[in-house]
Amino acid sequence: MKPIIPKQFWLMITAFITTCGALYSFSTYQGAADENEIVEEEVLEEVYEINGPLTLKVVLERIYLDGEVSEETLQETVWAMEDFWAEYDNWQVIDLNEEQIVFQQYIDDISPLLKTNGYFGISNDGVLTIYEGKPTEASKIIQSFFQIDVGKLESHQHEKLKGGIRVVSKDEYVQVLETFKPYSSQKQ
Repeated sequence: MKPIIPKQFWLMITAFITTCGALYSFSTYQGAADENEIVEEEVLEEVYEINGPLTLKVVLERIYLDGEVSEETLQETVWAMEDFWAEYDNWQVIDLNEEQIVFQQYIDDISPLLKTNGYFGISNDGVLTIYEGKPTEASKIIQSFFQIDVGKLESHQHEKLKGGIRVVSKDEYVQVLETFKPYSSQKQ
């Protein structure tokens, strides 16, 4: 008689245990089938009443490098929470209640407002500032940065700032800040 090889032995044991487990599960299921049908119907009724589509007010806040914050409000019908959370996986939850959820996202770029109509300039008191439109007394200030020692500026740089330096990209935004940082009157 040929001895049983350990590999074959374990295979036979595994098959035996699996068969016993399947038979036990089947017999237990058959015995509790009537009871489970009643319980399942009650649970389904409760789930149906509770889990209909959920309508939420979704607020999306985008914060840009230049400090501008844009806000978009949507009405969302949520059928499956997994899908809803997956849709906003790049957003951070700021506020959540039964009627609304507020998400926030930091955008590594300048705002659309700045791209459309943003100008660096210098305020009357010598602060490097971004304006909506060309710098004038009436221009709206978008963001202020640091005090510039105007005495250190070359005259053409000062005139450029007074007239406004157009900014349409993140690279230009960073470049202007870096260009005028050495002229800051504050120790950094």
